[in-house]
Amino acid sequence: MTIEFLTPAQALERVRSGAVLIDVREAHERAAGHAQGALGVARSQLEADPFATVPSADTAVVLICQMGGRSTQAARALEAAGFRNLASVEGGTTRWQAEGLPMTVPDQDQADFYDRYSRHLRLPEVGEAGQRRLEAARVAMVGAGGLGSPAAFYLAAAGVGTLVLADDDVVDRSNLQRQILHTQASVGRPKTDSARTTLNALNPRVRVEPFAERIHAGNVERLIADADVVIDGADNFPARYLLNDACVKLGKPLVYGAVHRFEGQVGVFDAGRHRGQAPCYRCLFPEPPPPEAAPNCAEAGVLGVLPGVIGLLQATEALKLILGIGEPLRGRLLHFDALGMRFRETRLRPDPDCPVCAAGREFPGYIDYARFCAGG
Repeated sequence: MTIEFLTPAQALERVRSGAVLIDVREAHERAAGHAQGALGVARSQLEADPFATVPSADTAVVLICQMGGRSTQAARALEAAGFRNLASVEGGTTRWQAEGLPMTVPDQDQADFYDRYSRHLRLPEVGEAGQRRLEAARVAMVGAGGLGSPAAFYLAAAGVGTLVLADDDVVDRSNLQRQILHTQASVGRPKTDSARTTLNALNPRVRVEPFAERIHAGNVERLIADADVVIDGADNFPARYLLNDACVKLGKPLVYGAVHRFEGQVGVFDAGRHRGQAPCYRCLFPEPPPPEAAPNCAEAGVLGVLPGVIGLLQATEALKLILGIGEPLRGRLLHFDALGMRFRETRLRPDPDCPVCAAGREFPGYIDYARFCAGG
């Protein structure tokens, strides 16, 4: 029998006469709303074993998708399997809804979730399970400035459930050239408050916890204790060494980033969870460089877009770590040269004599990081 093509109104009449209506879209698509009474069976599942859904080949079956293409393909597959009474809905769910036919619609929160993250949900590597994992995740970020701005923006957009932002500074006009979380109206406000306003406007599902304190040995564990990933957006060496040591002690992956003039670096230091296999920041820099060899942005300047590139790479690594996909920059340092538009990679090995992360070594305790970085 030839496959019939029905308008939504005709399909509804056919269903009311006893036909089985099957929505062949993916689960996350159906969750945003589907024709009332439809059975939800993804096309691939239906085609693999149609008799698991419709035991008799003589049953009248009406297939529906989003626009009509997939339902037609599914109908052809069922026809090849021996089904004799098949129809596809022209215009699919889109037309069904536009014509005001009865729909089953999820509650507002569920609808927001499926609509907001629909592009993630289409990725098999993410899907609904991965998106729920992101929503349950907690990322601690030190710095709501040049690196923290793009990283926080994209992590919030991606649906990371909780962002803890640590920064004790206020917004200055000179920050606006690169710190895109902040605007002219934010000048003089604490950066954590300005960031929270911006991120909540972007995605109200994300919880932003301001940590308006300068990190030190007495509060760093309170900042990162419950974090799944820690992002280093600090602009000074004492904070970087402190973060590294705390992450090693507590077994947290640390996504490192740094910028200088026209160049940047990104890496993942995960020695706390992989002792003797992955390096920590101290394996790369056992001793801090002298201050004159590493001036900060206020002294040396920085190309405004450069923190954006590096911060986005940090956000990418954080998402991969949370989702458990891809190959993190663990044991690798990625260098970016903006003027030459080149990336290069340096392989890093754990230092077997590292004072903090060497296999079997007890945590030595926190030190006076400011004095250490000053050469004292």
